Amino acid sequence: MDIFDITIIGAGPAGMFAAFYAGMRNAKTKLIDSLPQLGGQLATLYPEKYIYDIPGYPKIKAGDLVQNLEKQLTTFNHQYCLEETVLHIEKYDDYLEITTDKTTHYSKAVILALGNGSFQPRKLTLPDVDCFEGYGLDYFVTDLMKYAGRKVAIAGGGDSAIDWALMLEPIASEVFLIHRRPEFRAHEHSVNRLKASSVNVLTPYVIEAVQGDQRLNGLSLQQVKGDETVSLNLDALIVNYGFSSTLNIKDWGLKSSRQGVFVGSDMRTSIPGVYGCGDVVLYDGKVDLIATGFGEAPTAVNNALHFIDPKTRTQPAHSTSLFKE
Repeated sequence: MDIFDITIIGAGPAGMFAAFYAGMRNAKTKLIDSLPQLGGQLATLYPEKYIYDIPGYPKIKAGDLVQNLEKQLTTFNHQYCLEETVLHIEKYDDYLEITTDKTTHYSKAVILALGNGSFQPRKLTLPDVDCFEGYGLDYFVTDLMKYAGRKVAIAGGGDSAIDWALMLEPIASEVFLIHRRPEFRAHEHSVNRLKASSVNVLTPYVIEAVQGDQRLNGLSLQQVKGDETVSLNLDALIVNYGFSSTLNIKDWGLKSSRQGVFVGSDMRTSIPGVYGCGDVVLYDGKVDLIATGFGEAPTAVNNALHFIDPKTRTQPAHSTSLFKE
C-alpha cells in the first residue's frame, strides 16, 4: 500500500499552489481532479479572460496563470490523477483512504481544494453521438495544435465558446461557431473581436445530426424557428454548452453545507487529517478570491504536515532559503 504524505483533491489554482508548496516542504504529494487537465475553471471555462486580482500582475489571462502554476509545479515530481472523481474519504488510525470512480488512494493527510465541485460538460443529446467522443467530438480543449489545419466547428454561445473560436482562428484551416440564438452570452469585447474575425458564425441554428463512420466528419444544422438547413463537412466538433458542477460530499462525514466545508483558522475540517483551501472552504469573513485561496494553501499544507508529525513546525523557513540558484 503506497501511502502519500499529502493528497490534494482538486487541481484548480488553489490546489496547484498547495501542491507546489507541499513540494517545498518535501512532502510526497498527489493531485486528484475530475477534469482531464490542470487548472480547474480557469483552464476549462475562460482561459482567454483576464484576471485582475492576482498579486504582482496588473492583469493576466486565466490560461497563462494556469501555465505559470503548471511550470511552477514541474519543480517537483508529483503524481497527477486526472479524470478521476473522488467518491468517499474514510479515516483510519494512521492514514486516510480515498475512494474514486477508478481506484483507491492512501494518504497521511488530505487537502480539499474542490472549488465549487467537480465539473462535467453538458453533452449533445443526439442518438449514437457518444461513439464519436475522442473521435472528432470533444468537450474539452487540452491541445490547440490538435486542430491545426483542420476544419473545426464550435457549438455554444458563451465566453468559452467564443474564446476557443478566436484561439483556433489562426490555427485551424476554417472555424465555424454555431449558436441557437442570434445573440451571444459573452463579454461585448469578445463579441466585437468575433465580428472582426474570419470565424464563420452560424446563428440561430441547432445541431440536428452528426455524420461519420469511425470518426465524426460532418454535421446537419436546423434553423431555429425556420426551415433552413445547413450541412457542414468537418474534421472536428467542440461542444461548449457549459458545465454542471456538483459538490457531492454530504456522505463524507464533514461538517459542511451546500456552499462548502467549514474549517478553522488552521484550515482543518471536522475530520482529523483533512484540511481545505480555496473556494470550497467556509469560515467567518471568508472572501472568495483566487488570491485568498493562494494564501490558504500554505496554511493548509503546514498544518497538515504538523498533523502528520507534531514535531514539524507550522512556521517553516522563508522560501528564499529553500532553493539554491
